[in-house]
Amino acid sequence: MTAKSTTEQTLRAHMTVHDATAAIAFYAKAFGATELFRLTEPSGKVGHAEIQIGDSVLMLNDEYPDFGARSPAATGGSPVAFHIAVADADKAVARAIAAGATVIRPVQDQFYGDRSGMVACPFGYRWFLAAKKEEVSPAEMQNRWSKMLAGGKVK
Repeated sequence: MTAKSTTEQTLRAHMTVHDATAAIAFYAKAFGATELFRLTEPSGKVGHAEIQIGDSVLMLNDEYPDFGARSPAATGGSPVAFHIAVADADKAVARAIAAGATVIRPVQDQFYGDRSGMVACPFGYRWFLAAKKEEVSPAEMQNRWSKMLAGGKVK
């Protein structure tokens, strides 16, 4: 895969982790990430790195508490979750588990048209791995959501 220019993506996520070198290796194994580049200190600490997953660039770095860059481990967890569109959710979740991820939600068909599962990476973030099964309009999603909340079986 050829790396896409980072200037073509309007919004990019930037995460802080407790071991950027290990995180880059994990994301390559679990999600097929390709490292675009990294800036390191003489000590090996990563000041900035960019990886590509599919057509998207994710920026990451090691912790720099003096600059407010703290990892989920240092702050009691993260409310942030990432969503990766995949061809096969079952295979993607199995790959992530083999790389060391932990299942949070098993793979299943969702009311909004995806087949997805959620895993946690060793660096404190949650990842949805989702394959589109059907196109569902916002109106139909609302209908299914309301039915599900009312205790009804949804497709």
